[in-house]
Amino acid sequence: MTRRGWLVAAALLALLAAILIAMGRPPICPCGTVSLWHGVVQSNQNSQQISDWYSFSHVIHGFLFYGLSRWLMPRAPLWIALAVAIGIEGAWEILENSPIIIDRYREVTMAYGYAGDSVLNSVSDAAFMLLGFLAASRMRWQTTVAVAIAFELFTLFAIRDNLTLNVLMLVSPVEAIKDWQAG
Repeated sequence: MTRRGWLVAAALLALLAAILIAMGRPPICPCGTVSLWHGVVQSNQNSQQISDWYSFSHVIHGFLFYGLSRWLMPRAPLWIALAVAIGIEGAWEILENSPIIIDRYREVTMAYGYAGDSVLNSVSDAAFMLLGFLAASRMRWQTTVAVAIAFELFTLFAIRDNLTLNVLMLVSPVEAIKDWQAG
């Protein structure tokens, strides 16, 4: 990736942080601590720290955005495709931290009591997407698919949730899945 690409990526991540701060999102966990990892899903620190179980999903976002960029913009330089991916991921992070999506998560997913992400977590989520995007740019597509499936199965086993279930439950909730996830 070019120096220009890294500067654009950093600027977009800074813009994301500024927008989230302007929205009133807490810069760090309201608990006052900063941790590299937080592994308890049903806690007040989930989606507040640098990484958590949902970081795997953001890596998969990067895989998906890389594949889509090569399909939809095959001649675009990598840094432009990455800038578009960061823009999409950033837009999701902003939407995800809006009252309508926070309330939707509380209503239909296993994220009981979800209050949105800290700015640190949202920017870290975008950085995990960036890592997934760059990893996919270096891996064969078969390897990328295998890693994505492994991440999905790993998080499904570990926390009864993953990207697939998260999207399904957000868009078209299934009560049986919600009950199983609560178990």
